[in-house]
Amino acid sequence: MSLRLQPVVLGVVMGTVLAASGCGAGSDGAEALSTRRGEATSSAAPAATLPTELTDRLDRTIEQAMIDAAIPGAVIGIRGPRGDYVRAFGVADKKTRAPMKVDVFTRIGSQTKTFTVTAVLRLADQGRLGLDDPISGFVSGVPRGDEITLRELARMQSGLANYTNHPQFVRDLYSDPQRRFTPQELLDFAFSQPASFAPGDGFEYSNTNTVLLGLVVESVTGRPLADHLRDHVSGPLGMSDTTLPSDSEFPKPHAAGYTRQSLDGGETTATDWNPSWAWAAGAMISTLHDMQIWAPALANGALLTREMQQQRLQTVDRFGDPAPTGYGLGVFNLGGWIGHNGSLPGYQTVSVFLPEEQTSLVLFVNTDIPVDGADPGTVLATAVTTELSPGHVYAMGD
Repeated sequence: MSLRLQPVVLGVVMGTVLAASGCGAGSDGAEALSTRRGEATSSAAPAATLPTELTDRLDRTIEQAMIDAAIPGAVIGIRGPRGDYVRAFGVADKKTRAPMKVDVFTRIGSQTKTFTVTAVLRLADQGRLGLDDPISGFVSGVPRGDEITLRELARMQSGLANYTNHPQFVRDLYSDPQRRFTPQELLDFAFSQPASFAPGDGFEYSNTNTVLLGLVVESVTGRPLADHLRDHVSGPLGMSDTTLPSDSEFPKPHAAGYTRQSLDGGETTATDWNPSWAWAAGAMISTLHDMQIWAPALANGALLTREMQQQRLQTVDRFGDPAPTGYGLGVFNLGGWIGHNGSLPGYQTVSVFLPEEQTSLVLFVNTDIPVDGADPGTVLATAVTTELSPGHVYAMGD
């Protein structure tokens, strides 16, 4: 479910909703927590707060998870009938020790997929395309493009190789993190690799799928994807701080993002890397305020017809078979939590909604460095939901 890469000397790993995912601790964890939580901004100020006992448990749980997962800084937002919880923990910059703030902008990684796929589903609602249309009707040169449907792309069932798994792509990105990649360059990396399975015959998370869907939106609307998402997805919901940049532009305030995704495998900051390589699959930027709007809107189908939202939530398991939890059309269901996560160099995010309790959870962390094989964002989300909704724990695994 993420755009997470690893140094080319180690190969490339892509996390998925249906594969075991982990995270771990490091020496910076305790130090990072020397600066504690911040305060809510006025735009995110809750009408009521969670009960004090639960708030205290969450505080302790989050602080411990940050130590365990070596997370420098985190932003947590919970909103529901029991009350709200908005906190910033740790530091935004390990050098200056500047505290993390709840109003930071962050790179949301693969949560971008939820916006791109929503745009496609809205166009389907309008009759401008069909989910079972072949991709060849919109983009030429796709292997088996006459067989692969838009639905299969959105549900990660095309079988197309993931361009971020291509060793040359990884070398090119790490050699020049400011490089601007075009969608066609990304597809060229993907199409030079063999497919994993025949269209519809399995499940494999591939960023290639969503890049193609971004091109579909542009083909049908005649507009740049960024403009269409602004005017027809984020804009109608009042999400004015959510953008799809075309370069390394990063509004302030933002946290430094820490990664080991480099040619030598050493820790570095990816704060100003150009995310063009992620484009429709993972380049968007947002804020806690906006993602607290998006989480329930996505899960409830605010921008879609009821029938289309029902199709969206039809999930498949890791074998591509229908299942009550798993991956749907650009969205997942984990333990009853509906939404998506995101990971790209320096940042991990989660935005999910639990319909059973009408509660949303949004979290940002400024590292993507796994510890003991575990992703920091996943560790934190699991810890929070274990306290918040013990009957519905956000957990990845087989």
